[in-house]
Amino acid sequence: MSDFVRILGIDPGLNHTGFGVIDVQGANVRFVTAGVINVPKGELAERLHFIFTEVDKIAKETTPMFAACEKVFVNVNPHTTLLLGQARGAALTSLAFNDLKVHEFTPTEIKQAVVGTGRATKAQIQAMMSQMLGLPEKIQPDAADALACAMCAAQSFRMIDALQVPKTTAGRARRRTSGSKIRSAWETHLGVNRS
Repeated sequence: MSDFVRILGIDPGLNHTGFGVIDVQGANVRFVTAGVINVPKGELAERLHFIFTEVDKIAKETTPMFAACEKVFVNVNPHTTLLLGQARGAALTSLAFNDLKVHEFTPTEIKQAVVGTGRATKAQIQAMMSQMLGLPEKIQPDAADALACAMCAAQSFRMIDALQVPKTTAGRARRRTSGSKIRSAWETHLGVNRS
């Protein structure tokens, strides 16, 4: 991925929605901004509107080219999962309202991409984001998760770029010899179990 790309990562939540923006050019990644949208208490519709409005402001201020968002899975409490899904829906709608293509990743994919293990803790993600982006202080957990989501998207773009080998005779030969290695790396990134 040689072209410049700005990515907005979102870690959705009904109480706290994290956001993080990075610039990517080739192997270089630069921190732009990050923070947390603290959603005020109140009626659900008002809270969802607040998330929509704040994500809209961030998108307009930072002008990203792509967005990345964490997928939601059912946890122990179905009611909590439902509320989280609604907060995520408000954020996704706001991103779509800004004509942004949204790439979605599971928590395991994000952790694997930035820490190297799908079982990484929030503290490990915070530490890795601070180290990778050269931040002077430990970043807030929700903001770190959003930056990690954006980093995961950047790595996915690099992987897609690596798979786009020119369709020449030499390109076909390269694809035959390196295809299994690329496929293996892609499957590792996505957590695919081939057994």
